[in-house]
Amino acid sequence: MSSSNGFRIVVGVDGSAQSQAALDWGVQEARLRQGQVLALATWHLPYVADAAGQAWDYAAFEQDVQAVLAEELQRVADPAVQITGQVVEGNPAAALVEASRDADLVIVGSRGRGGFAGLLLGSVSSNLAHHAHCPVLIIRTGSAAD
Repeated sequence: MSSSNGFRIVVGVDGSAQSQAALDWGVQEARLRQGQVLALATWHLPYVADAAGQAWDYAAFEQDVQAVLAEELQRVADPAVQITGQVVEGNPAAALVEASRDADLVIVGSRGRGGFAGLLLGSVSSNLAHHAHCPVLIIRTGSAAD
């Protein structure tokens, strides 16, 4: 990452409580480092056929993701931080790994479900932790009892 662009943080956004916490953390970190945030959302068609045999509506999938991203960008708007959003078609882990090439830090939420499963990472966060080209921060939400 070029230092002339400042500290660049990429955050995976999907509208979940975990990704909201990750985006909140990313904006706070960017404020401290005089950096910038790229909120990255992805979409892809399901691997199964529609039960009615109809074609999938690509535009509807992308519009839904764009709406979630727009809502999140509005929620975290901060005049002290440059925050941009991008929607990418494809696998979330692959898109975040690719975005990590130009980032100083990637932040995602963990998808653990509490108990023993809560100790495990979700597939996206696990893949990113193993393949990213920069440091990765995985945000876990929930109570201390989880």
